[in-house]
Amino acid sequence: MPQRPDLRQRRAVLEHEWSHWVPRLSVPGTRPGGSAALRHEVTESWARSLGSVDPGRDSAPVTDGGPVHQRWTSSPLYRPVSGLAGELHSIAEDAGFVTAVTDESGTILWTCGGPTMRRKAERVNFAPGGRWDEQAMGTNALSLALRTGRPSSVFSAEHLVSALHGWVCYCAPVHGPDGRVLGVLDLSTTWDRSHPLAMSTVRTLVSTIEARLTTEHNGPGRPSRLPRLRLSCLGAEQAVQAVPDGRNLPLRPRQVEILTLLALEPDGFSPERLRAALYGDRPVTASTFKAEISHLRRALGGGIAPRRYALTLPVSCDAADVLRALEQGDTDTALRHYGGPLLPRSEAPGIEEWRTRLEVAVREAVLASARPDHALRYGERAPYDAEIHEHALRLLGPDDTRRAIAAGRLTTALRD
Repeated sequence: MPQRPDLRQRRAVLEHEWSHWVPRLSVPGTRPGGSAALRHEVTESWARSLGSVDPGRDSAPVTDGGPVHQRWTSSPLYRPVSGLAGELHSIAEDAGFVTAVTDESGTILWTCGGPTMRRKAERVNFAPGGRWDEQAMGTNALSLALRTGRPSSVFSAEHLVSALHGWVCYCAPVHGPDGRVLGVLDLSTTWDRSHPLAMSTVRTLVSTIEARLTTEHNGPGRPSRLPRLRLSCLGAEQAVQAVPDGRNLPLRPRQVEILTLLALEPDGFSPERLRAALYGDRPVTASTFKAEISHLRRALGGGIAPRRYALTLPVSCDAADVLRALEQGDTDTALRHYGGPLLPRSEAPGIEEWRTRLEVAVREAVLASARPDHALRYGERAPYDAEIHEHALRLLGPDDTRRAIAAGRLTTALRD
């Protein structure tokens, strides 16, 4: 009997299979003309999957458990998900996603979305009754989340099955009050519609479902104590408030920096990357860095996953609201949320990078807008930006009394 290949041999086989099946797509984060670097969890999943799944299959197999309607209505997820059905439908249809809920085995029990996306999903049996566990469909976000118990995303050609290379999936497991995984919630769309805030949306929805499960478990007299936070990190005044009572959570500046980074990057950070985002090249010991994480975790009553640092409690953030509005082309809402630079006193490299990204994105949206009130509103926060004031003057009519405001600002900007 031939010996089982060691991990190095398995990886070599996997790399060969990968190069055979994966098309050369322009995947974010790759070098021009190159293919994506394989994430460890993806390569390991491919290695496990190749023995049972044909990468050339065209759709997910149908569960052998028969019709799933009764399984869905008797599922512990049925009531909390049904209570959110309106919001789930709205998110899926407005953003061009398909939303799916599975049971603990990876069988889809319920989906929603617009007719076009649902038809596309049904072609690969991303529909009630479809099996999406690793043994059935190989590497995908649902199977990874079920296996690891953590939120997962799989982009394009990271999927084992080539029929899924046109998709990107974001999902998170739903835990019951006893900690048991009851299933996963998934948002899926075509890879060209991938969205940086999709994972944050999934986490927030799952937190809401889990809170409802806890409330049902405890009874009406013992409501859930799942924390919900509102983070204000734009402009001179920062605050972290508990929702809905408005109570301020006292955090040190470094803790606010960590919370801000985790809110803006819901997929999380490796310890090395988060440490670099906070300290850059400064000689800060690992124990000091871990102590900061521990202090924040304690202040939040948990809420930060270990190993790969990511938020596990719902946190809304004004900076994330700005990004979401800009993605939707809603400059008016973006300006309403944009209170100024991101944590303006912070010198953390990761914060400085996000500060610049936000400032550039908002400014470019204002310059692209044909509404003079956008330039005037942004001009209040950018008194020395002559281009913004010139843009406002071009848009304002000759008899518009607001021309005096823009002209005065332009004069000041050019004088200085």
